Amino acid sequence: MRIEAYNAVSQIYQAQKPGKVNKAQAAYGRDQVHISSIGKDIQTVKAAVANTSDIRKEITEPIKAAIANGTYNVSNDDFASKLIAKYEEKLSF
Repeated sequence: MRIEAYNAVSQIYQAQKPGKVNKAQAAYGRDQVHISSIGKDIQTVKAAVANTSDIRKEITEPIKAAIANGTYNVSNDDFASKLIAKYEEKLSF
C-alpha cells in the first residue's frame, strides 16, 4: 500500500474545501420567496371567503319566516323528483 498516493488524494480534497465567503457572494446565495400576482389574488380570495358567512341570510330568512307562519309549501312532485334524483346519484357511485 502506498501512503504517498493517499496523501496526494487527501491534499486534493482539502484544497477544495470552501473558505470564507465575502459578503457580496453571501448576498447572492440567499433563498428568496417571490409570490406571483396569481398567488396574491388567491390569498385575497381566501381571506374574503374566510370573512364571509356560510349562510346567505337573504335566502334563508324568507324561508324560515314562511315555515314559522305555516305558509311554506313544497310541491309533492318536486320533492319526489329530487328524492329520486339523489337516490340515483348515490347508486351511480
